Amino acid sequence: MKQFSRLADWRIYRASLHLPLGFVPTMGALHSGHLSLLQRSVAENAHTVASVYVNPTQFNKAKDLNSYPRTLEQDLIMLEDAGVNAVLLPSYQELYPDDFRFQVTETELSKRFCGAHRPGHFTGVLSVVLKLLNLVAPDRAY
Repeated sequence: MKQFSRLADWRIYRASLHLPLGFVPTMGALHSGHLSLLQRSVAENAHTVASVYVNPTQFNKAKDLNSYPRTLEQDLIMLEDAGVNAVLLPSYQELYPDDFRFQVTETELSKRFCGAHRPGHFTGVLSVVLKLLNLVAPDRAY
């Protein structure tokens, strides 16, 4: 399984792929739900890529971000065992070279349910998912 921390390296690799590509974005701490998505992607695509990125822009409190489980070694073993071909492991600086100056904001649904108590959460989620989808350019996302 190939690992990419630098997005420039990923872009070169991605340009060489002419296959149906499945993508499973994660924040790591993989569990059976992730594995079912990975297995489906592997079954439905010639190539599967996952990302492991704990996105600080979706956490309202530093305490919550700091306590999020980080199990990268175990995650990488699980990804490889699932048949994933490549994994993106970008840093904050790689994903947000603008320091999160540009954001994607949703103005209705993000104010309901848990979004009512977590201002900015969905802006962080939407922004990182859009960045990852643009970087990976998958045929299918899971």
